[in-house]
Amino acid sequence: MERDPETETLEELLELMHEHDLDRLKVKRGDAVYEIVRREASAPSVAVTPAAVAAPAAAETETAPAPSSHAKRILAPLTGVFYRSASPDAEAFVDVGDRIEAGDVVCILEAMKLFNEIQSDYSGTVSRIVPENGELVSQGEDLFWIEP
Repeated sequence: MERDPETETLEELLELMHEHDLDRLKVKRGDAVYEIVRREASAPSVAVTPAAVAAPAAAETETAPAPSSHAKRILAPLTGVFYRSASPDAEAFVDVGDRIEAGDVVCILEAMKLFNEIQSDYSGTVSRIVPENGELVSQGEDLFWIEP
């Protein structure tokens, strides 16, 4: 019997939530927004909303500043948990204001217990780090803005 793709998505999200001991998780995939909130240790709550109806998610993106017209954007190549450093006690790979070169490692994305180093395709100055450390990001989401 073939499994429903939405069931697989929910299981992956629940696994990430459990693995990182998160109380709340919100992810946009395609036209769906998944929001999982832990009410108590063993009973997470799951809400799936079509993106067109998800007014709070749309409002958040409308109030966020847009990158300048000449800024280059480093996008998440996969869905995973965003980490600014190699370990909790290590220094961040980059900070806002740092000058980076193409090929420099800027962060790690953890997906399915694999740690993927993300390298910059651009040289320039980091003008914004979009996600918070430990935040789940979806493929195609902005990670960094780089000014030439």
